[in-house]
Amino acid sequence: MRVRILGCSGGIGGAHQRTTSLLVDSDILIDAGTGVGDLSEAELAGIDHIFVTHSHLDHIACLPLIVDTVGDVRATPLLIHATRPTRNILKRHIFNWAIWPDFSEIPDADRPMLAFRSLTVGDAVDVGQGRRIHVLPADHTVPAVAYGLEGPRGTLVFSGDTGHCDALWQAVNRLPNVRYVIIETAFSNRDRRLATVSKHLCPSMLHEELGKLEVDAEVFITHLKPGRGDETMREIQTLFGARAPRMLKQDQVFDW
Repeated sequence: MRVRILGCSGGIGGAHQRTTSLLVDSDILIDAGTGVGDLSEAELAGIDHIFVTHSHLDHIACLPLIVDTVGDVRATPLLIHATRPTRNILKRHIFNWAIWPDFSEIPDADRPMLAFRSLTVGDAVDVGQGRRIHVLPADHTVPAVAYGLEGPRGTLVFSGDTGHCDALWQAVNRLPNVRYVIIETAFSNRDRRLATVSKHLCPSMLHEELGKLEVDAEVFITHLKPGRGDETMREIQTLFGARAPRMLKQDQVFDW
């Protein structure tokens, strides 16, 4: 299993500020933020599945553009996997003919370019080649999930956007052979109140959350706010010392 980080920033600006998207092997996306825009048309055409954590723009910005770009060269619909509440938000506010065409009806409802597949927390979706996507709990300001990407030789966990969530760690601790955990820390400690209200994490909250992790996995930090990343990572280093999580980077590859 191979995971390439297309974007992992909490904002845009500059060559290495792309919002959240992970490319799994060559056929699966986890979220579809602005990092997807760096893929070629051929790479976009090879994507069969998009698993959406939640509906916020930084995680779905390129979703409408992908199907518009390659929908007519695909033999099968692009499958968007999301919980029912997230699917409803996408249908109501994006694929609504006002913001963007509803490609689940183009060219017609019997031969759509896009199709939705509903997810529920606890699901494990078989995506072939010995790979399963586990749907995990998360707690954010809109309906949200995390994902566990299980391959033949281990599992990578991606938190999506979340605040405190005991249920997430209970689920992670039950997954097979967790090798990597990618978790958001959007704010520095001086903005803990904002992190709490917006259901994100800051370093002190991250320290509390990782205390619930019972598996020995490498931990990486995503969703750092532009201009605050260095400050946030210094605070993480102070709290964790030699075992501090590392900063996730655009184009970083996990291969196992």
